[in-house]
Amino acid sequence: MITKIPEATAPAPAPAHRAPEPPRPAGRRRAWDEAPRWQIYLPLSVYLVFTLVPFYWILLFALRPPGSTSLVPWPMTFEHFEKVWTERAFGTYFQNSVLVGVATLVTTTLVALAGGYALARFDFRLKRGFMLALLCSQFVPGALLLVPLFQIFAELRMINSLGSVVIAETVFQLPLSMILISGFIRNVPYSLEEAAWVDGCNRFSAFRVVVLPLLRPGLVAVGSFAFVHSWNHFLFALMFLSDQDRQTIPVGLNTLMSSDSVDLGALAAGGIIAAVPVVIVFAFIQKWLITGFSAGAVKG
Repeated sequence: MITKIPEATAPAPAPAHRAPEPPRPAGRRRAWDEAPRWQIYLPLSVYLVFTLVPFYWILLFALRPPGSTSLVPWPMTFEHFEKVWTERAFGTYFQNSVLVGVATLVTTTLVALAGGYALARFDFRLKRGFMLALLCSQFVPGALLLVPLFQIFAELRMINSLGSVVIAETVFQLPLSMILISGFIRNVPYSLEEAAWVDGCNRFSAFRVVVLPLLRPGLVAVGSFAFVHSWNHFLFALMFLSDQDRQTIPVGLNTLMSSDSVDLGALAAGGIIAAVPVVIVFAFIQKWLITGFSAGAVKG
């Protein structure tokens, strides 16, 4: 006996020739592509003007002759650069800034690497409290450290020494550098170190062979910020260095301004001398810097 399936239980036929609905993201992309070009380029042009006009103004004062009011640096002169480099001892300031920046970069990176590894790989009591203290220390302005650091350096007879500025810069930048390095180390799988231990490496050898090469972008990011901050910092150099042959570029720029007059041409030339090394450094490390930010933002 054959039983007939009721019509109510039979599946309904699919509608014929039904066009699929276009996805919404594609519609948004088409609307963006169809937008007038001026809505894109006008805000970018305004931003570009506000960004480049100050740089052009500095170049104008640095390259045009003294007493000129032209808006075009022509005839071009390098008299202001010769003046600040020879008469204003900017060659000495530049050398001192390079020494302080490189020394701060090395000390900050090495100490932050050791401390960051300890924070990332070891568990100890009050670890969270220690991390919280490192974070809270970033809310303390550098001006509050001037008096206690000055007293310490005076007892150690380190006043008017570039070493005092290097130590102060390292202490000021170390908390944030340790936190950043510890984040980079956490992104490196712990199983890689364990595999190196099985192969016969000790902890230091495993860190040097396995972990350290993977931290190169993070080290470049931390070291570049340490260098730039120490290069541009004014307070520590002004407080701890008194002799002219020990001062750095920010203090040297301050000497170009007096209470009754300001040499705008020399000040602009000194600002360009101070900015060029930083621009060159970031131009060479841009790829490593972006990679370092990406590695620190992704959890491994």
